[in-house]
Amino acid sequence: MKRPLLLLLHLMLESQALRYSNSYYYQDLSPDGTGNGEIYFSGVRLHVESPQTLVSAVQGGNVTLPCVYRYEPEVSAPRKTRVKWFWQPNTGETKEMHVIVAFGSRHRSYGDFRGRVRLRRSAPGDASLVINPLLSDDTGRYRCEIIDGLEDESITVELQFRGIVFPYYSPMGRYQFNFQEAKGACEEQGACLATFEQLFAAWEEEKFDWCNAGWLADGTAQYPVSVPRDACGGTDLAPGVRSYGVRHKSIDRFDAFCFTSSIKGEVYFLQHQLKLNFSEAVEECAQDGAQIAKVGQLYAGWRFAGLDQCDAGWLADGSVRYPITKPRANCGPPEPGVRSFGFLPKHLKYGVYCHKVRW
Repeated sequence: MKRPLLLLLHLMLESQALRYSNSYYYQDLSPDGTGNGEIYFSGVRLHVESPQTLVSAVQGGNVTLPCVYRYEPEVSAPRKTRVKWFWQPNTGETKEMHVIVAFGSRHRSYGDFRGRVRLRRSAPGDASLVINPLLSDDTGRYRCEIIDGLEDESITVELQFRGIVFPYYSPMGRYQFNFQEAKGACEEQGACLATFEQLFAAWEEEKFDWCNAGWLADGTAQYPVSVPRDACGGTDLAPGVRSYGVRHKSIDRFDAFCFTSSIKGEVYFLQHQLKLNFSEAVEECAQDGAQIAKVGQLYAGWRFAGLDQCDAGWLADGSVRYPITKPRANCGPPEPGVRSFGFLPKHLKYGVYCHKVRW
């Protein structure tokens, strides 16, 4: 009877060097088998991938951030995996924030994402994140993490908005905003503070040229120059986005660069027999079942809906502007754009641009 007992004892001692977790086998590499040494993976391998690591979307719409996982070699039975999505915003924030955690059929979403996010799960291994609707602050870097036992793999997906950057300044004049005031001013006009990436893309792709520095979402003050000139830093500097660096958010004063991505509804020039002062303009839009349009809505209508109207009209902030898609005589400069007369006395008579929600 001693030999079977010795054999059983030997097998038990050998098994102490192996650990088992969720069908994965890990072997202890410590020489004494105490379980304190390095471990290596000796089962199937977990892979996490994304076919698209940069996703563009429109504010107010929905988006799917792709994330899929698989095993190598392929497994025959479903496995118990935990899915986590994290978000790092484009505001200079370095800390990741939870978006959603899912385990089997159970899930939990967090913060402002609560009620707006879910996992697509269109096929086995599909952990793609669906966000609906997209809010103005949702851009940034998202990380999809898959956890299976002691295995942990992740990928990142960058979310950016398709849209337009426009300069904005206070009715009190140039360089009046501190950082929070600039942020609030953009939001009041149906937009948000632009990121550096958005401003750079506008300069690079659209030759955006503006010779007044404005706040960006990361707390820097910058301005884009496509045609170097004396009034914009001199002619000896190459075209580019000029930066004043990170500024004091309470003390320093600049304009703002705002970004708008979409428009829920329609912006239109109200056909009216008479010109209107500002108060009359607000009232006439209301009588038409609409509201007087914001600056960001006018820019969005121009960019996304091709709004083209050679008539100056009041907007909600008290400015007078008009959008031109097809430049022509007596309609301003030879380039497309939103023309501005600035902030005028509110008793003067102009047309009005209204915004009506359609969905």
